[in-house]
Amino acid sequence: MQPEIIADYACHVGEGPLWHPQEKRLYWADIPTGRMFRYDPADGSHEQFYDGGVVGGFTIQADGSLLLFMERGAIAGWKDGQLTPLVEGLEGEEENRFNDVFADPRGRVFCGTMPMDSSRGSERLGTLYRLDTDMTITPLLGGVGISNGMGLTPDRAGLYYTDTMDNQIHLFDYDADTGEISNRRVFVDTRDEEGLPDGMTVDAEGRVWSARFGGSCVAQYSADGKAERRVMFPTPNITSVIFGGEGYAEMYVTCGGGEDKQSNGRAAGALFRVDAGVKGAPECPSRVGL
Repeated sequence: MQPEIIADYACHVGEGPLWHPQEKRLYWADIPTGRMFRYDPADGSHEQFYDGGVVGGFTIQADGSLLLFMERGAIAGWKDGQLTPLVEGLEGEEENRFNDVFADPRGRVFCGTMPMDSSRGSERLGTLYRLDTDMTITPLLGGVGISNGMGLTPDRAGLYYTDTMDNQIHLFDYDADTGEISNRRVFVDTRDEEGLPDGMTVDAEGRVWSARFGGSCVAQYSADGKAERRVMFPTPNITSVIFGGEGYAEMYVTCGGGEDKQSNGRAAGALFRVDAGVKGAPECPSRVGL
């Protein structure tokens, strides 16, 4: 499980890795610098393809385009190099941005916010929303510190949700028909572990993989919340994790700190690939406005 650096753009906060099944490429973003990148494992090539407003999270739409979640609650489409504003902003999110988003099997998107200044996370100014396919936006959870990683249980009856400031991963009951969530409880309490829980994904066998910001690792938990193993990295601020590649057998991991490699290590801000000996499951495409 030795991590391999496959691209290094010295990302300040590299985030949101997502496998594009139609293109067979890996996409990711550097949030504060407003850059987005993609990597093609077929030939090892990679490129920056976007330079613009902050993108705190994104989904891949069913038609292959991207749905970008940005500052102040703004949402835009990205297709063939063109940015199309869809939501100009949300009331109450003027000093916030989206951070980490997740599409469900019906094509809805769960999207959470946090302060633009992450040091204000303790003020709990964020909100978790659900964006329905007809563009209706519904607040689901208020008082969020730093909205982060999400995923579904294999039976699609539960939604994992991470608020980094809680130092916990929670589990909600999830209704696939309505998109409603209820019965919030603690899945994993990470307060005794190094670092903070950040982005996450669920593998094909239902195990949860959680990136640890400040903890130099991705932690694996069983479906009943027991810590099983860790994949270690040569830099502290590990931000997110996803599976992709042929058969979803490759783990891709983002990190931050690239603006100060002297303090955070030469690998800070890079994109890693890991052969973790497990397979992931495909992420659901969003179908917003389609």
